[in-house]
Amino acid sequence: MSVEAIGVNPVGRRPSPFALGLRDAAAVESLPGMAKAVTQSGTRNGGKLTQAQIEARAQQRIEDDELIREAQRGQRTAFDALVRRYDQSVLRLALHMLGNEQDAQDVHQEAFIKAYRHLGNFRFECSFYTWLYRIVTNLCLDQLRRRKSRREDPATVLDSSGGEMDLMANITDDRSMANPARELDRKVMSLRISEALDKLTPRERTVFELKHYQGLKLRTIGEMLSTTEETAKNTLFRATRKLRANLAGVR
Repeated sequence: MSVEAIGVNPVGRRPSPFALGLRDAAAVESLPGMAKAVTQSGTRNGGKLTQAQIEARAQQRIEDDELIREAQRGQRTAFDALVRRYDQSVLRLALHMLGNEQDAQDVHQEAFIKAYRHLGNFRFECSFYTWLYRIVTNLCLDQLRRRKSRREDPATVLDSSGGEMDLMANITDDRSMANPARELDRKVMSLRISEALDKLTPRERTVFELKHYQGLKLRTIGEMLSTTEETAKNTLFRATRKLRANLAGVR
């Protein structure tokens, strides 16, 4: 089945969040309270939803469930609507987890193809985004395991000609041009953070990123990884402890 057949449009190449790096030392100094990226599943109010957010999510789930039922009855436009709704969220999640734009785009497309093929098995026991994100995280875990075995550099991707391209070498901004020392410090910081994340097991890295970059609750993370909330909590604790140790002394 082609990507276009289910409404997943190929996306252009874009910079990896890990390759671009966390902007300054505050990202490290805030560990373990690293700021959460506010996404579709995250919140700003200390993890608590406002009444408006609760109502919005309830309405979205109703709409999603109706689209799923229509798609299960063979209406492809209904699945196209689900793709449009979650397209960017899936890509952001894959980018955060993999740190490699080409791998993220591959997972992004494969996730929707897999969701389309298995939509008939959806039983409405959880929200569609939890079910879809579970597919994405499992695909990313597989990719991370393969990467561990190949010892790939997550900051290196293939350019349009198939050659290797170091994304870190292409990072410039006005402040770095005015202050080369600051840019060097930022690059060193970004590299250390990326290296520290690479030292985590695939599952530890996944739980840490789902919690601190995607803003998901531990209960949701447990559901996505087919485990318990307590297990997810313990995994997050181990990941945070390892990151603290690996980033000790970095400023």
